[in-house]
Amino acid sequence: MWKNEDEMFALMKEKLYTPVVGDILDVMGYSHQFLPAAIQPLRDGMKVAGKACTILECNVYQAQKKPFGLLTEALDQLEKNEVYIATGAHNSAMWGEILTATARMRGAVGAVLDGYTRDTPQVLEQDFPVFATGRWAQDSSIRTNVIDFRCTIEIGGVIIHDGDLVFGDMDGVLIIPKEAAIRCIEDALKKAAGEKQVRKAIENGMSATEAFHKFGIL
Repeated sequence: MWKNEDEMFALMKEKLYTPVVGDILDVMGYSHQFLPAAIQPLRDGMKVAGKACTILECNVYQAQKKPFGLLTEALDQLEKNEVYIATGAHNSAMWGEILTATARMRGAVGAVLDGYTRDTPQVLEQDFPVFATGRWAQDSSIRTNVIDFRCTIEIGGVIIHDGDLVFGDMDGVLIIPKEAAIRCIEDALKKAAGEKQVRKAIENGMSATEAFHKFGIL
């Protein structure tokens, strides 16, 4: 279905949507992969598909000897097709204009934050997908440290390993475990095509009961 990673992520963004991917993960036995519903795109049309670069942060309560902790190091090692996904700090913004520019120039494809973002107009004008729990301008320099990256993190009970797949749209963000990714995407593409058939059949007069009996999709 695809020749390389670039084609795979492009196909996901073109053909898939989080409900159908979540349905497939349920069938595969991965029944808790959606991040909390509060994590939403800055703009409804935003969509992200890429590999997780996991970031762990913590709250701090005074000026630090090394402001921001390992933030610049974490940004500077981002790679092509990666999604910056961070948790652990909730008393300031975790993202903004300069972080967006850095990540974009490194080839990253989005940011997912278990927390807040700021510089919203300047982020939006860069056309870079950002998902967050809200917007809040409070600065992180004296309030937040990045303490580790490319480590296992947890958001809303979802365990996220570095390199897992991150897929998000206006209906939420989910994590596809890397060991299940190929099968999940292949099956989701088939289901998405099947859903189009079901809708067409219903629009042509078939009842929902008949359609479910014939296609097994609802």
